[in-house]
Amino acid sequence: MFSIETIRRRLHDKKVGIAGSGGLGSNCAMALARVGIGHLVLTDLDIVEESDLAVQYYFQDQIGQKKVLALSDNVKKVNPQIKTETHDVKLDENSIVTIFRNCDVIVEAFSLVETKQMLVETVLLNFPEKYLIMSSGLAGWGDNNKISQASYEKLIICGDFMSGAKETLPPLAPRVGIVSNMQANAVLEILLNKNF
Repeated sequence: MFSIETIRRRLHDKKVGIAGSGGLGSNCAMALARVGIGHLVLTDLDIVEESDLAVQYYFQDQIGQKKVLALSDNVKKVNPQIKTETHDVKLDENSIVTIFRNCDVIVEAFSLVETKQMLVETVLLNFPEKYLIMSSGLAGWGDNNKISQASYEKLIICGDFMSGAKETLPPLAPRVGIVSNMQANAVLEILLNKNF
């Protein structure tokens, strides 16, 4: 076991890329900021909208701001020592390779299945040595015991693996928070492993 000082020292030089700064990405980034990750690479193309406040780690006075910039501000309010790198882009195969090349771990935080698939295929093809932490199934409420983590070598998936978001089963803050914190916890598992 490590003291908090040892944990922060070990995380100080680690770089985590987060693909998407919505519900999963913003909450995961804040959890990592609180434990002292050294460097976060934040990506998203959207601006903060009022409806985002229901599940995303933003505030009323940030409505209309670029998500990556607002999230960087929030991270630095928690831990001013964290380096943040922001990319206001729609990720594609080329930008994923360029942006996440130097990251120790990559966290997927997308809502669209097609985008998730593009990210995983790009990472597996170009960075087979990197850990990729994904989500699958976080919509609705309740059923805490159905949320779990599955590992497939360097691919880790957090969620219940079945409850995709739809109009009658929207993603709500408690389950989004659980899964995003599981993703952050998986990052710590990887980065604090003595063999990493």
